[in-house]
Amino acid sequence: MSDMLNIALPKGRLGDKVYALFEKAGFGCPEVLEPGRRLIFEARDAGVRYFFVKPSDVAIYVERGAADVGVAGKDILLEYAPDVYELLDLGLGRCRMCVCGKPDLRDDPRRTLRVATKFSKIARDYYAREGRSVDLIHLNGSIELAPLLGLSDVIVDIVETGTTLRENGLAVLGEVCPISARLIANKVSYKFNYPAVTAFTARVREQCEDAK
Repeated sequence: MSDMLNIALPKGRLGDKVYALFEKAGFGCPEVLEPGRRLIFEARDAGVRYFFVKPSDVAIYVERGAADVGVAGKDILLEYAPDVYELLDLGLGRCRMCVCGKPDLRDDPRRTLRVATKFSKIARDYYAREGRSVDLIHLNGSIELAPLLGLSDVIVDIVETGTTLRENGLAVLGEVCPISARLIANKVSYKFNYPAVTAFTARVREQCEDAK
C-alpha cells in the first residue's frame, strides 16, 4: 500500500469545512489554500494526499480504491449504498431529509401518494417502512415546483434552513432522517492500511469531540 493516505474531499463549502477540521487534527496541507487549478495536493510530512471531487462522486472514488478515505453526506450513502465502511459522523453539514408539501395537504391513505424527489431509493425505503403506496417521480432539480404545479402531492428533499420552502408556500410535513457528513473508508485500504486509517480517524474524532 502507498505510504500516503489518499483522501477524497467534496468540493464547495462542506469540503472547506472538512479540510479545516483535518488541518486542526494535524493533517494540514498548505498547498490546498493556494490559488490555482491543481487537482492533487500532497503533504508528505503529514502523510496525506488530498483531492477534491463532486460531492456525489466521493463515495465512488473511495469504493473503487482511488481514495483510501473520503467524506460523503449521509444522503449519498443512503441513496447509492456504496460498498464502503462508515467510520465517523463528522457533525458537519447537518440538515434533514424531509417530506414536504403544501401545509393544508390532507393525505388519503386509500390512494397512491405522488412523491417527487431526486432521492428515489431513500424515498422508496421510507414509504416501504410506512407501508404506504407511492408513485415515485424522479426529478433532478427544482423539486419544490412539483407540488406547486400539481405534478406531485409531496416531495422528499434535503432541508437545511427551510427558507426556500417558506418562500414557495411549502412546509415540512415529516422527517425521514438526519443528514450530516460522514468519514468513509475503502474496505481494502481499511484492512491493509489499518494503522494509518485508524490513526487518522482517531485524531479527527478528537477534534470532533472537542468541537462539541
